Amino acid sequence: MEKANIDWGNIGFGYIPTESRYVSNFKDGAWDAGCLTGDDKVVISECAGVLQYAQTCFEGLKAYTTEDGRIVTFRPDLNADRMIDSCKRLEMPVFPKERFIEAVEKVVAANAKYVPPYGSGATLYIRPYMFGSSPVIGVKPAQEYQFRMFATPVGPYFKGGVKPLTIRICDFDRAAPNGTGHIKAGLNYAMSLYAIMDAHNQGFDENMYLDAATRTKVEETGGANFLFVTKDGKVVTPKSNSILPSITRRSLMYVAKEVLGLEAEEREVYVDELKDFAECGLCGTAAVISPVGKIVDHGKEICLPAGMTEMGPVTKKLYDTLTGIQMGRIPAPEGWIHEIKC
Repeated sequence: MEKANIDWGNIGFGYIPTESRYVSNFKDGAWDAGCLTGDDKVVISECAGVLQYAQTCFEGLKAYTTEDGRIVTFRPDLNADRMIDSCKRLEMPVFPKERFIEAVEKVVAANAKYVPPYGSGATLYIRPYMFGSSPVIGVKPAQEYQFRMFATPVGPYFKGGVKPLTIRICDFDRAAPNGTGHIKAGLNYAMSLYAIMDAHNQGFDENMYLDAATRTKVEETGGANFLFVTKDGKVVTPKSNSILPSITRRSLMYVAKEVLGLEAEEREVYVDELKDFAECGLCGTAAVISPVGKIVDHGKEICLPAGMTEMGPVTKKLYDTLTGIQMGRIPAPEGWIHEIKC
């Protein structure tokens, strides 16, 4: 298939409209059949539940061109599962898992010419989302919903290559105990915007949020989970009921244990421990792993010895292995790679 006329090596991480997206509506207690459409406009009531009370959730995954020319996605079943959890927590109707995966297949196949070629550094980002579409004036769930999925080609999340980030320990709280921090709700990201802009204005790349109850334990950033590496090579990731269960993090922990033979554990990570780690990375769909070189705790600098100028050795091994699996250079564990038939 002839690819779209795009300078693949120079696109940023932004929105580029493609030709087709998927839409399904929930009304009278059931989802309709759903379909692809070329219309990228959403028309809803001025009183729609999403506009009044932020009743919306979303997901993010990517499609890749592998080394042997196939178009694949990475573990879309887990995105479907996580969206189901989000819907349940927000009193929204569940979009069935099998239909979610079918929608991914349809959207990617319909936009195959926008899947960047292998080796370009770009990917096709897929954004499923759902929102309350019917009018709601009292505080209650909407009665009608719309599920949509679009795709857009994106370049590397950090243009110019992977460079170690400088982050700060944030005075704002990301999520409360027993709140919504563990789901991918739009409201979680809205409340992080002020904090991230404040961090940027202060010269930092990101925020490190702590647990709201004690402010002694590491949670996550506004849009990524943490991975740490101890000085003896153990991979550690924070455990908490109020952080988003990252599919990338889950996959990296499996790679660490089962593919690379590293010791790896999920446990509570305390701020007092930060000075003892050798490496730190932020992990998520957009960048896979972004190395952290420095953490600033209210003026006190904590420098990660293996990440000040480049990605640390263990972090790089994890990054190379997972991206190798995604791109077809390394055999994938069963069920991780979902091929799209175009």
